[in-house]
Amino acid sequence: MRALSQVKPALLFLLLVCTSATASPLADSVLRASPVDAIVAQYPAMMSQGVREGLNQSGRVEPFVANTVSSIVSNAFSVDEIRAQVVEDLDQGLSDQQLDSVLGWYQTPLAERITQAEIAASRPAAWEKVEAAAADLQDNYRGSERAKLFDRFDRAARATESTVDTTVAVQLGLASTLAVFNGSEGPTFEQLQQKIESQRDTLRAMVARQVYIGYLYTYQDLNTSELKDYIGFLESDSGSAFVRVVTNSIQRSITDPVESVGSQLTRFFNPG
Repeated sequence: MRALSQVKPALLFLLLVCTSATASPLADSVLRASPVDAIVAQYPAMMSQGVREGLNQSGRVEPFVANTVSSIVSNAFSVDEIRAQVVEDLDQGLSDQQLDSVLGWYQTPLAERITQAEIAASRPAAWEKVEAAAADLQDNYRGSERAKLFDRFDRAARATESTVDTTVAVQLGLASTLAVFNGSEGPTFEQLQQKIESQRDTLRAMVARQVYIGYLYTYQDLNTSELKDYIGFLESDSGSAFVRVVTNSIQRSITDPVESVGSQLTRFFNPG
């Protein structure tokens, strides 16, 4: 299970909070103005790095095999296809009035600062900084209004809920990867699936903590009033519709390719 745990829930949280030729130019403009565009571009590298680290730490495969698997995982994802799907879903899921409202928000100075903060926090170089700062952040903000605002933010951004669902789906997909290497001697895919599902509550607690730390780290340069304004946007009719459509679209775009990874690995390592 170590290989599965290397997929960063913290980055998935940021992802879940992000053209086809027939898609509306307005929907495309909304995506370009939001942080989702830049964050999605990092996803294939993040997935392949997590799988490579996990396989290397498991000790079950040689390094060159881990590198091959990580390459297959990375190639299973197309940033352009993910982006096109999100734009199409925004075009179909939001009215022009809602899209105009979301675009107007992301063009404000406050939203531009938030966008830059979210993109910066999603970069691999920031992951270790977030984890290293966790204890200090919790101590500094314990009992503060910012800490009390987290529940509102989490509900409005669907952060923990969506991250747990997506992480479980990714783990189920990657379980097929481990099943290829386990062969007849290790646990089957069904056994791995049962174990993953049984750990959902534990995963939720871990994700909730990481989302909270990510929230404190990412928005630490906002004052309380600015943070409330952001949460207000997420809770608004247009903001909540944007969050709902983007999180659902991203989740499908993430999980669908993962499901094909196991079969690709089976053909690659066990031809014929």
